[in-house]
Amino acid sequence: MPLLRRNNRNVSNGMIPLMLLQAVNEYRRLERKPPVTAAILAANTLIYLRPAFLHQILPKTEDVFFNAHLIVKDKDLKRLFLSAFYHLGETHLAYNMISLLWKGIQLETWLGSAEFTSMIATLLGLSQGITLLLAKSLLLLFDYQTAYYHEYSVGFSGVLFAMKVVLNSHSDGYTNLHGFVVPAKHAAWAELILIQLLVPNVSFLGHLGGILAGIVYLRLKKSPSPLTTMVKGLTSLVRSLHMRIWQQSPPRQRRTSAVAGGIWRCRACTYDNSGWLSVCEVCGTWRGVDGLSSAQLSNSEMIFLDELRHRRIQRFGRYR
Repeated sequence: MPLLRRNNRNVSNGMIPLMLLQAVNEYRRLERKPPVTAAILAANTLIYLRPAFLHQILPKTEDVFFNAHLIVKDKDLKRLFLSAFYHLGETHLAYNMISLLWKGIQLETWLGSAEFTSMIATLLGLSQGITLLLAKSLLLLFDYQTAYYHEYSVGFSGVLFAMKVVLNSHSDGYTNLHGFVVPAKHAAWAELILIQLLVPNVSFLGHLGGILAGIVYLRLKKSPSPLTTMVKGLTSLVRSLHMRIWQQSPPRQRRTSAVAGGIWRCRACTYDNSGWLSVCEVCGTWRGVDGLSSAQLSNSEMIFLDELRHRRIQRFGRYR
């Protein structure tokens, strides 16, 4: 859902229970449950619901609205970062969280929880920072302040647009976007235009900042820089904390059976995809009705591990 400008709170329309049901259903199918995606979804939901035990701790929505003028004037970092986790209405929350569920499960599964956490933190900072920079630049260069510099907005959409750019960065296939078939690499740009045209009261600058953040993030991963080093350091820190928590947790028996929905192999490029996906992650080919799970394939049909690693490096730029 786009970032909204109006500070209104809709009467409950049942979207949150539907969203949670969707999340539970998706996680139930997965053998490995991506914990960071679930934690972000839960945090956004709890902030919106404001239960009694958090009511006195959480800032009010009007105190965290993203507003470039107030952020610069008061050096208000609270508005800069916390605004992404607040939503105006159940539909706004549900739309964003279902989008997070779709993108987060895919990215966290392939990148791992540690690097995924680092990526989300980086995309959050980049998207909010770029949005602030764009608003300030429009003011300084064109004295254009009414629409953007004094705009009030909240929502996780900027980060979601950045995640979309990262997710589709190496895809040569096509995707269906609200009835329009577009190249997956350009899906974020197409969605930016469509939402701006079809949905009222959206933050164009917030969404644009998210797309640019995704592009910057991909460039930083390819070229060494102080910021890249900082991101890698954050990734290492998160990974070490994750490993420490994992080592201290009680051992659990690992399931060996296939997940519900299975793992299907793309007929075009032989890539093994998660059973809940309907489009191949590598080439964009549709699964179709004859998709086979790995358990159904003979050993002679299994691709080599080095080839699988090569494809993951091509897509994400690193070993899993």
